[in-house]
Amino acid sequence: MITVTEATATAGALQRLADQGVSVWLDDLSRRRIESGNLAELIRTKNVVGVTTNPSIFQTAIGSGEGYEEQLADLATRGVTVDEAVRMMTTADVRAAADVLRGVYDATGGRDGRVSIEVDPRLAHDTRATVAEARQLAWLVDRPNVMIKIPATKAGLPAITEVIGAGISVNVTLIFSLERYREVMDAYLAGLEKAQAAGIDLAGIHSVASFFVSRVDSEIDKRLSLLGTDEARGLRGKAALANARLAYEAYENVFAGDRFTALAGARANPQRPLRASTGVKDPAFRDTLYVEELVAPGTVNTMPEATLDAAADHGEVRGDTVTGGYAQARADLAAVERLGVSYDEVVEQLEREGVAKFEAAWQDLLAAVTKSLDSKGVDGE
Repeated sequence: MITVTEATATAGALQRLADQGVSVWLDDLSRRRIESGNLAELIRTKNVVGVTTNPSIFQTAIGSGEGYEEQLADLATRGVTVDEAVRMMTTADVRAAADVLRGVYDATGGRDGRVSIEVDPRLAHDTRATVAEARQLAWLVDRPNVMIKIPATKAGLPAITEVIGAGISVNVTLIFSLERYREVMDAYLAGLEKAQAAGIDLAGIHSVASFFVSRVDSEIDKRLSLLGTDEARGLRGKAALANARLAYEAYENVFAGDRFTALAGARANPQRPLRASTGVKDPAFRDTLYVEELVAPGTVNTMPEATLDAAADHGEVRGDTVTGGYAQARADLAAVERLGVSYDEVVEQLEREGVAKFEAAWQDLLAAVTKSLDSKGVDGE
């Protein structure tokens, strides 16, 4: 178990991020990372105070088989279904990571030290099943510092309210549009009100809203490049930052409003904005772009390890790069629209693709585990 006081982080950009109110989380997890002590080392040396997972991350980790052989053999002997096997392995990893981060959780009053695990992505459009799955995951992991990830689909919104209302902390994932983000914040507040009515202590409920970044640039920049004009080329790499900055403006407005103020009087916590998909995909851009240009207090930036290493090595943190840029952000998105690139069309496409990609990764994971169970002489189906 690592404590904040033990986390003598490398001086530099990662420490400056923390000083600016940005929590650095790692967007990756594997059994090898936990058992080798690597996760604990990242907490000590690189200011990592949380971990996020998703179906793609688990597909990579468990699909390799490394570190899972003994548990797979036991599961095969028991004759469990492939779905049960996957849940046993993923929740075991999240439980172990939560234990490593427990000191951070205790020292920050539950704000950080969090580990997220996602509901089965095949349930993204089923509200009742999502709620049931979230309750089951919270029970299986059985750690106070777990966060259950629920996608911000239309069906996910009422599920967020129900799960928060049950006193379970939630990481809302796959947010791309400003409109959907406002709906997510409303769902969170409704959940807090439901929990308060049930007599649940609001101080124990935490949430983050994962606003995806690089995928917005990838899609919009692809469309801008097809236009081929100087104006279009000049807008590349601007839409995602503009989108994330305006999301922070919406966050400021909502959590300074009367509705949350009343809940804050009952010790409620704001739902922090989390920057996800922060690995830069275009080699023409600085590899720390989505770290340096999205610095604002009360936020989380969850980074793949390559981005974390890049930020530690040559990141330039120059203070708040968000709150003074709202007018320019609106101008950038308006300029993209004037060129015929539809914001609404892009974000709707990205949500559909995001859900589909996670479902495909989950199916690949199920197939890999099925193969492993079958190789041990047990039918994984």
